[in-house]
Amino acid sequence: MIKLVEKTGRMMENIEIKARVGGLDSIRNRVLKMKHKFLGSDHQVDTYFKTNNGRMKLRESSLSGPYLILYLRNDWGGPKCSIYETLAVENALGVKNLLSQMLGIHTIVEKEREIYIYENVRIHLDRVKDLGTFLEFEAVLNEEYHDRTAEKMKVYQLMETFGITEDNLIANSYQNLILRQNGQA
Repeated sequence: MIKLVEKTGRMMENIEIKARVGGLDSIRNRVLKMKHKFLGSDHQVDTYFKTNNGRMKLRESSLSGPYLILYLRNDWGGPKCSIYETLAVENALGVKNLLSQMLGIHTIVEKEREIYIYENVRIHLDRVKDLGTFLEFEAVLNEEYHDRTAEKMKVYQLMETFGITEDNLIANSYQNLILRQNGQA
């Protein structure tokens, strides 16, 4: 089992984009031409809970097991900062039941995700149930890669390499896209 969740004592931060793409084959071919590491294909079910501020989801991952992701992020199309924390979960069903009773379920997103790493950037090729295909870049800030401006520029360079324009970018999360599609947002 590959552990994708970093376990540190500090909040994590990344610079990210999400883009709608017509298909994943050409994207995958571009990734394969880069110096990369393939972490695997992951089936993920994200249960989003209602919150007053930020987002909270329980991710059930075929690669990493279940964990909670709590995060704050502004919704705009271009590269944006996300501050997040991940918490491992032993009993996914119990946590899901408890949080759904306490907070209520906002929506559920199911996807197949291919996960690649280029330097400090997570590259996700996503097939999201009922939504289509997407590409995500997440430049993770850490001790080696800590300059937000430089990481933002790296994301812009990757957008150019992959032919992603501002028109392709999605400002919100998959959660918001599902809600809008269902006439709930």
